[in-house]
Amino acid sequence: MTKETLSELVENFALFEDWEERYRYLIDLGRTLPAMDEALKTDESFVPGCTSRVWMHPEIRDGKFHFVADSDAHIVRGLIAILDRAYQGQNVSEIGKIDIKGAFEKIGLDQNLSPNRRNGFFSMVEKIQSLAG
Repeated sequence: MTKETLSELVENFALFEDWEERYRYLIDLGRTLPAMDEALKTDESFVPGCTSRVWMHPEIRDGKFHFVADSDAHIVRGLIAILDRAYQGQNVSEIGKIDIKGAFEKIGLDQNLSPNRRNGFFSMVEKIQSLAG
């Protein structure tokens, strides 16, 4: 099975009637993330600004952005999965052009996540954008 694109993910969220179903879908998305090697969970890969503990290890290979990330919270793992759909394997030059804020709003996360979770999500986005610079 191939991973859906960010726009397909937005469409999938629109299929759910209520937020309980969307949260379940978000948690299920988090379960699709590849495991992150414990050795990569360092102070350097720690993402500040998140309520939960989050680690992100990015790298650029052949001009494309790649990362592995993990969290100790199921919902945050789902948010990481959204970032995975948006940024994984993208040309570094395209990273800044991705409308992650628009997708976040279309999914409804801006209204249905706590301010701390929103801040954490955008802390991860900032880390991605600064590394892809």
